[in-house]
Amino acid sequence: MPADEQGDTERPGGGPDAAPSPPHARRHRWAGRAVELLRAEAAAVGPTPLLRYPLPSAWGPRLYLKDESAQPTGSLKHRLVRAMFLHALADGRITEGTPVVVATGGAVAVAGAAIAGRLGVPFHAVVPRAAAPALTARIEPLGAQVTVGDPPAAVHAEAARLAERLGGHFMDHFADAERAVTGCGEPTIAEETFQQLAGEDHPLPHWIVTGAGTGATAAAFGRHLRRHGLPTGLAVVDPENSAYFPGWAAGVPDYATGVPSRIAGIGRPRMEPGFVPSLVDLMVPVPDAASIAAMRHLRAATGRSLGGSSGTTLWGACHLLARMLAEGTRGSVVIIAGDHAEPYRHTYDDDAWLRQQGLDPTPHAQVLERFFATGEWSPG
Repeated sequence: MPADEQGDTERPGGGPDAAPSPPHARRHRWAGRAVELLRAEAAAVGPTPLLRYPLPSAWGPRLYLKDESAQPTGSLKHRLVRAMFLHALADGRITEGTPVVVATGGAVAVAGAAIAGRLGVPFHAVVPRAAAPALTARIEPLGAQVTVGDPPAAVHAEAARLAERLGGHFMDHFADAERAVTGCGEPTIAEETFQQLAGEDHPLPHWIVTGAGTGATAAAFGRHLRRHGLPTGLAVVDPENSAYFPGWAAGVPDYATGVPSRIAGIGRPRMEPGFVPSLVDLMVPVPDAASIAAMRHLRAATGRSLGGSSGTTLWGACHLLARMLAEGTRGSVVIIAGDHAEPYRHTYDDDAWLRQQGLDPTPHAQVLERFFATGEWSPG
């Protein structure tokens, strides 16, 4: 019979007459150690950088970049996945040896594999066939297993079935991330950002600009602004084919396009349950070619290689900065840079891939150059 079923032989007082610990004691201790590990990781990372973006010196507004590529696996999703693990540990859904299953071919799988490896629990990613080769190379060295779901629309259901078959935990980031950040994400990205802004010229920004993938980051900022009665607006940028902008504009909570976004990490073919439209003050639709142009402009201006979603937020910020310039409004805008550019070497940074996709960033790059030189915003 396993030691846990017999009763743990450790005695709280250490004396020979102390009663054996009950069977649940080891489970609780393991969960407590796992939580400590994840909190220690978060503390070691510390606040991700908040950088001032180089704007013309004559401009009144300031632009800041919150660089989430500094997370351990290079993406904002690491922060969210850590919160989901903490939430599942606190709820008892992950215990020692519990297999964890996700349905994604992106950054959530990479972060999940790294965190599961730290905790010593099995990790499985069910991914679309097109994403499998690149993802396998990134997560198998971390001890993860990859299962191909086909067709892509079936990946979510296949992951849920696999978790049930394994007796594991299906970590559904589109349903779980927003709740997990609310319950176990302290400090949230919003709290961290406003603490960093405290010593700046404009500690209360005019706008926060982020994308909506799981919806968790937008919700964290939206709730923070309302909880503290702050005047800051929350702007969410949305790429082509995504359901969020049209669903938000039309007030249709179950809006769907059925078409995947080409800008990784943000944009979804349906309104996901973690997206809370009532927390959003403004949505800005952004052409995919403009996201690529802005990503490249960002790298040239700051020396930081960030992903396409960071370009989407920069394009949205330019729209807002132009409005502030026209109105003579001082203050600041903060953009959330979601991930590093390394995973996109063969897509957004590959001109041949862009041609295959019918994307030409050149006209949008010219718009950006003119804006940062003159303050004139004419995206067409």
